Amino acid sequence: MPERTPEDRLREEYFDLLPEIRRVAEHLEAEVRYHMLPISRQLHRFEQIAVKSRIKECDSAVDSLRRRQEGSIFDPRRPQSYTLLDLKDLAGVRVLAFPRARRTEVHEVLRGEFAGWHRDPFRDDPQETLGYKYSGLLKEVSNRVRGEFQIVSMLVGLFWDVEHSTLYKPTPELRGVARSLAMRQRNQEVLRSLEAFEEEFERLRNETRKKKKKKG
Repeated sequence: MPERTPEDRLREEYFDLLPEIRRVAEHLEAEVRYHMLPISRQLHRFEQIAVKSRIKECDSAVDSLRRRQEGSIFDPRRPQSYTLLDLKDLAGVRVLAFPRARRTEVHEVLRGEFAGWHRDPFRDDPQETLGYKYSGLLKEVSNRVRGEFQIVSMLVGLFWDVEHSTLYKPTPELRGVARSLAMRQRNQEVLRSLEAFEEEFERLRNETRKKKKKKG
């Protein structure tokens, strides 16, 4: 009988962990929604906050762990040395907020409520202008499976729903597109444009507020 590969062991581990991963995702979403209630109840008609939860799929989890290894490969001589529990985002929640002032407000609330959680770099952006990301344990639910929550611009988050499967984690037939320098440049241009939209919106909104105060 052939020896099981690291991938075989990790897939088995994933399905053993799956009920726990689901509980962490459900609990984290419930906590995030609860802590945001005071903000959600005060939203103006044009302001929006949405909460989306997700669990990492099996193949995605295995691939994610593989990319963290030297040379992006598993050593077949050490199949038992790998575990999906090293991943910080098996269970995740993303908070989408518009405009940027609400994103900042949500961040202040959740950062306080999850004070012991680790703040992670957001993708490759050291400034984290696109959003915030934290990971940690909900010990009342699990002492092993970590959860992650992200707080991002609603405009950027909705764009990422498209970009995720086309550029960030492309299917085999789209890998050439994802590697294209021109496509990466266009991707950055879209993100800069979305940020510029929010900046200009808030600038004009603040000007309107100031004019109203003067008239009042």
